Amino acid sequence: MRVPSTRRLRALRKALLGVAGLAGFLVVWQLIPTLGLINSQYLPYVTDVSARLFEESLDLAFWRRLGSTMTSWAIGLTVATIAAVVLGTIVGLVPFLRRATHTMVEFLRPIPSVALIPLAVLMFGIQMQAALVIIIYASFWQVFVQVIYGVADVDAVARDTARSFGLTRREQLTHLVLPTALPYLMTGLRLAAAVALILAITAEMVIGNPGLGRSIELSRSAGDSVGLYAFVVVTGLLGLAVNLVFRFVERRTLSWHQSVRGEEAL
Repeated sequence: MRVPSTRRLRALRKALLGVAGLAGFLVVWQLIPTLGLINSQYLPYVTDVSARLFEESLDLAFWRRLGSTMTSWAIGLTVATIAAVVLGTIVGLVPFLRRATHTMVEFLRPIPSVALIPLAVLMFGIQMQAALVIIIYASFWQVFVQVIYGVADVDAVARDTARSFGLTRREQLTHLVLPTALPYLMTGLRLAAAVALILAITAEMVIGNPGLGRSIELSRSAGDSVGLYAFVVVTGLLGLAVNLVFRFVERRTLSWHQSVRGEEAL
């Protein structure tokens, strides 16, 4: 019973430290404009931003904008993940394809997704599809590269052993390739989720699609610093929530893996 109790104490201590850190950040934020270190026009008071957040939470239009952002995020992440898993598995299983596509991947992956916005607008106009182009493009590489590394990381001895025991290709994928590639896939998925959210908001700011990004841009153009900071805080909270959810899924999915067990033992 000591181990579960110790884990609970660690979790409680970690949570308390997180709350203390957040409280300290908010106090410092409030003091900076109060002491006149930065004009409140450029850094509004925490109390004003909190009040605006409360007002926005009572507005149905705010939840519609939030829903638009999360819809773009979810669709883009899903399409990118499916495409990356399928193509990454195929490329990772065939050494010739890995070598043949290496240069192309290293060329395409560093291209900033924002640079594709003019092309996306030209193809789809000011619609969700334009935002999806850059979301999918940016998220795809996060998962694709990880899947290739994971599939290629299968131990050669284990692969030969599986063949000697007469395992079919499907059984090798299920019992050998999947357990090896799964930690890589979960890491790529967590990274892709964060990247997809960033690009969803960026697309709304630049293209003008309905969503939180457009609300931020409208607040900026109107000189509404309180509203701007309020929407920025919402995007930060969304990013935190996405990270926590995917970390939870990763821990549950990889509860058998040494990386997760090592974290629990710390």
